[in-house]
Amino acid sequence: MASVNLMTVRRTSLAPLLTRMRDREPGLAASLLGGAVAAGLGFASFAALLMLLWVSSPYPDSGPGGALHVAAALWLLSHGVELVRTDSLSGAPMPVGVTPLLLLALPVWRVYRAARDTVDPPDDADDPPPVPARTVFTGVVLGYLGVGAAVALYSSNGELRPGWAGVTVCLPLVAAGAAAAGVWSAYGCPREPVLRALVVVPGPVRRLVFGTDARARLGTAVRATGAAMAVLCGGGASLLAVSLVWHGDLARVSFLQLTEGWTGRFAVLMLGIALIPNAAVWAASYALGPGFLLGAGHAVHPFASDPAPLLPPFPLLAAVPDPGAGTPLNWVAGLVPAAAGIMAGWFVARGAVPRPEPGAPAAVRWSAARTAGVVLLTATVCAAAFALLAELAGGPLGVAALADFGPVWWRAGGATGVWTAVFALPVALVVRAWRLWGLRKRGGQIPAQDTGAGRTGGRAAGANAGSGTDQGDRTSKEPAEADEGGRSKGAAKGEGGDRDSARADAAHGMTVADEEALYDFLPADDPFRSEWHDDLERITHRAARRAAADPHGPHDPHSESDPHGESDPHGAAGPHDPHDTAGASASPGAPSTEPPAEPAPDLTDPGRPGAAEPPDATR
Repeated sequence: MASVNLMTVRRTSLAPLLTRMRDREPGLAASLLGGAVAAGLGFASFAALLMLLWVSSPYPDSGPGGALHVAAALWLLSHGVELVRTDSLSGAPMPVGVTPLLLLALPVWRVYRAARDTVDPPDDADDPPPVPARTVFTGVVLGYLGVGAAVALYSSNGELRPGWAGVTVCLPLVAAGAAAAGVWSAYGCPREPVLRALVVVPGPVRRLVFGTDARARLGTAVRATGAAMAVLCGGGASLLAVSLVWHGDLARVSFLQLTEGWTGRFAVLMLGIALIPNAAVWAASYALGPGFLLGAGHAVHPFASDPAPLLPPFPLLAAVPDPGAGTPLNWVAGLVPAAAGIMAGWFVARGAVPRPEPGAPAAVRWSAARTAGVVLLTATVCAAAFALLAELAGGPLGVAALADFGPVWWRAGGATGVWTAVFALPVALVVRAWRLWGLRKRGGQIPAQDTGAGRTGGRAAGANAGSGTDQGDRTSKEPAEADEGGRSKGAAKGEGGDRDSARADAAHGMTVADEEALYDFLPADDPFRSEWHDDLERITHRAARRAAADPHGPHDPHSESDPHGESDPHGAAGPHDPHDTAGASASPGAPSTEPPAEPAPDLTDPGRPGAAEPPDATR
């Protein structure tokens, strides 16, 4: 036994080890794998599409290696990386910087899902805890950037080469932004990290813009911005569709002129579909007023259209308005940003006067001045959001006249802020007043600002009634606490009647909140208790008190047999009780020589023969 190996004795069983390995948090390794898989699947989807087009093309220009290089370049272009074309007719490198926004959605969605799935939030309390947010964010971003760097190195030898400035800036920004959104969504979209980011704003500006309720103001501004951007971009898409239908013949001819084979036409169709969000942003910028550029120095806006000559034929470019001065038909496009501003104002007004819950008093969250401040905050956020979209939707398509394509971001963003502020401010104030009037008309209440209670015309009467009720309840509870165990049923009925009358008097002129507060003073006892239980409890308490007061005194059976606890109206000199044998044989004041009589049997004793069973309190 002395040679027994201690390691063998203390060896851990296999089941706990397997459980620990199964329930351990994935950590950094799984996050790295998730980011690498997301990047690999994105590149594989582009490669599969380009290989399919290369195989079906009747005259391929290069082998499968060239198709893979183009796929890698397009994958980088979908992240906003500017490409450089080296096989131009002039021999000079031609930049290609217009990123199809629909292609940008693919990598963003994959990184978002990778980060969200790697967090793996538990379904119940017994599951392992989620992976820390920093671990997931770091792992997914590093894994994605590792594959992205390899793809950039591979595509640097092709005809479409990536610009290294875009690789080092755009690719990490897209990966980090999508990963942060995925982790934030997996943790339930907490507002604390967003509010913590406001620390970079100077203190006086932060207190002036956001005030003490930064969460409510920022949330309302973000929701209003989302609604305004949806209306603005949706209106731009509608303008694009109307213009394409208006110039349908030109769009059809340009589509057929680009290529002759069905494979090429399918590629042009796919490219046009990927550029539809870009064209919608261009049309929205046109409706805002600044318009967009079709070449360096050639602007297109509602007041004039001056596209660059000799543009390449493309179906979406056929929707550009005809050259010349604008007409009232072109000015109608201004209804789109006006509708976006009205929508933003309506959302701000709904946040200023929220709809109360059923049975709850109405309340005003912000005054008119604070509502105007939230409108200005919404206009600022709208300007920043559309400026970002305008920057992503445009870019160069070459040199010289093709160096500038798309809206100018600072012009488009500034116009968005102005349109939103001009139309949202009056709408927000008017809708706020209308909602206040509707609440006052329906409920007869004047909502109080920054409080949860309403004011009524009979507030003074309600306050007096409420104070009287509180005083009556206070005075009724004091004797109840002093005589909790031995008060009689008549006293209880009297106090209950006083309390009911006080509540009935206070019911006139009180508010809903005061009436609900009365229920806090209702007795918590069982309202359906049986009288047998009350009598038994009362008899037991009386006998215990008398025994504690005079442990050697005579036992009074009469008080125990009285089920109702009523006192003898005749007192000590009352009529003779036939059951009281001790009182019949002895005179008052004379010592008794006979043994005391046995107490009367307890009628509530279920063991006595012939005794009636007590009623069932559970029925």
